[in-house]
Amino acid sequence: SHQSTTTTTTMIVNRLASKALTALRSTSSATLKSCFSTSTPTSAKVAVLGAAGGIGQPLSLLCKLSPEVSTLSCYDIVGTPGVAADLSHIPTKSGTMGRLPSPVQWPMAGNGGLEETLTGADVVVIPAGVPRKPGMTRDDLFNTNASIVKTLVEGCAQFCPDAVIAIISNPVNSTVPIAAEVLKKHGVYNPKKLAGVTTLDVCRANTFVANSQGLDPKDVNVTVIGGHAGITILPLFSRVEGAKFTDEELEAITVRTQFGGDEVVAAKAGAGSATLSMAYAGYVFTENVLKALRGEEIVQCAFVESGLTDAKYFASPVKFGKGGVEEILPLGALSAYEQGWFDKMMPELKKQIQKGEDFVNN
Repeated sequence: SHQSTTTTTTMIVNRLASKALTALRSTSSATLKSCFSTSTPTSAKVAVLGAAGGIGQPLSLLCKLSPEVSTLSCYDIVGTPGVAADLSHIPTKSGTMGRLPSPVQWPMAGNGGLEETLTGADVVVIPAGVPRKPGMTRDDLFNTNASIVKTLVEGCAQFCPDAVIAIISNPVNSTVPIAAEVLKKHGVYNPKKLAGVTTLDVCRANTFVANSQGLDPKDVNVTVIGGHAGITILPLFSRVEGAKFTDEELEAITVRTQFGGDEVVAAKAGAGSATLSMAYAGYVFTENVLKALRGEEIVQCAFVESGLTDAKYFASPVKFGKGGVEEILPLGALSAYEQGWFDKMMPELKKQIQKGEDFVNN
């Protein structure tokens, strides 16, 4: 009886040991795969520069919730250790770190905080900068935000030259050219890896047209072309299937999309600009880029170096893939109404692009 009990116990132990060994082998195999595969969503590091700000905090929160992100790296001049600690308590798989600029020291040393944030990043999202106040245009932010973007992109050139850089800091029509010129000076510019985030213009267009036509916003995808400021924003409502507008309605919804940011700035009465909707749009853009990097075919609007028009950079539908921007899709015919806006926009867009390039080169 004692011997039979011992035999049964041994069999159970052996069976458990065998299961454990099988589990360990499959875990080891999965671990090895995740170590050596760059195509799985488990290996994506996202760096948010300006993570303690009005856009940066909700953007970081949404990235923490994304199954595409495995490491979330937060950087700002203040507050990021607290932001990262707070985010780290959310039960998702991504690890979180928060870094500040390294203190000034002698002998002079580099910015270790920025280096740790950026090293190994797959996507860098930059919402850093000052927000608009009532009466300010995005262009009024130029001097402050231009310097901030220039400094941060210099860090990207040094520490993560192969990352996709997504620029949110306004004025995007100028800050994207600034980023490009900085990367060129460092010899690491890749037009496939730099984009201005214009997704908020698409979100607004989708929302406004869905509300006006009684549609579900998730079933609407308006193409928005041009740039990311005022009249350079051109929603192509003529392409929305089933939508019908009078001339007055079309004018109103177009202008509202172009100046939707002003609506929020005015409503916040000096307390800032669009932060929550911009964070959502930035998250949608970032998650789509991550999906593309691991092999999904993604088409979304973005402000990129483009040969579609005689402006060096232009926002339009872009196909993203493993290498970043893979194809800028043809623009197609515009309606007479849209062509009128297009002709009005182009000189303004080119002027804003030139202003960004001159900031770095002069």
